[in-house]
Amino acid sequence: MSTDAKPAPRDDLRDRVLRGFALGDKSFRIVTQTCAVTVLLLLGGVIVSLVEGAAPALRQFGFGFLTSSAWNPVTENFGAAPAIYGTLVTSFIALAIAVPIGLGIAVFLTELCPYALRRPIGIAVELLAGIPSIIYGIWGMFILAPFLQEHVQPAIIAAFANVPYLNQIFSGPPYGIGIATAGLILAIMILPLISSISRDVFNTVPPVLKEAAFGIGCTRWEVVRRIVAPYTGVGLVGGIMLALGRALGETMAVTFVIGNAHKIMPSILGPGTTISATIANEFTEADGKLYTSSLVALGLVLFVITFIVLSVSRLLLMRIEQKGAR
Repeated sequence: MSTDAKPAPRDDLRDRVLRGFALGDKSFRIVTQTCAVTVLLLLGGVIVSLVEGAAPALRQFGFGFLTSSAWNPVTENFGAAPAIYGTLVTSFIALAIAVPIGLGIAVFLTELCPYALRRPIGIAVELLAGIPSIIYGIWGMFILAPFLQEHVQPAIIAAFANVPYLNQIFSGPPYGIGIATAGLILAIMILPLISSISRDVFNTVPPVLKEAAFGIGCTRWEVVRRIVAPYTGVGLVGGIMLALGRALGETMAVTFVIGNAHKIMPSILGPGTTISATIANEFTEADGKLYTSSLVALGLVLFVITFIVLSVSRLLLMRIEQKGAR
């Protein structure tokens, strides 16, 4: 009588199922790893192409490319200082306007607004994010800029005329278009991003924490300040940095209203330019190798600025997380 026992059908089925699970898990790991490596390769390709394209301009002008205000295609003398200045100042103005308003909208929708109105108001705010940037640019050029030129900027110039330092920041003729107008347009564009992200992270606060704070006599302002804001600090910083990234790279809306003057003016009411606006305006007209290389170098500078902003935001998030863990 043979002692060799055949495997039971149930054991054979179990082995096939386990092998299928192992094969599926291995395939899933390979696919996800391939996607991650592909992203890194694409990022590396972008960096290499930018560095290669910007190399002639960087060799010609060196570090002076970042500090020079010249931009003369005829003599092939180029500098990035006005574009860098305009990019940073317009983004700062946009954040200064959009962050408090966006956080206020988020607090209102999560803490104060009646339940029947929360969804309609939230949808209305988020619809601003769906408007194309060129529509913002057209509206800013034909509606907002004339209004600012006629009613707002003259009053601001007169109000700060006798205030030291501020009379330089808010000086000059009321052009309507300019750095301040571009910053205001950017603020409107990033407002729904900040408000929607802030509202979502505010909704993650456990209700028991807020109820406990109300139970010991805290006011609604104290609950928002001492419970909601600390609990959601990481998400708020992430949303603000994401909005800043959008503001740094915006092109068409800024191009319409900033004035496209390649110079640094002390007044934010005057015209200026940004990196993305300069590239959009002049890339089709760049007929020389050095001219084209200078525009690519501007793109490389914008890439570096964005990378620095994202790195700083990541460090802030890590510090907030470590502080929360302690």
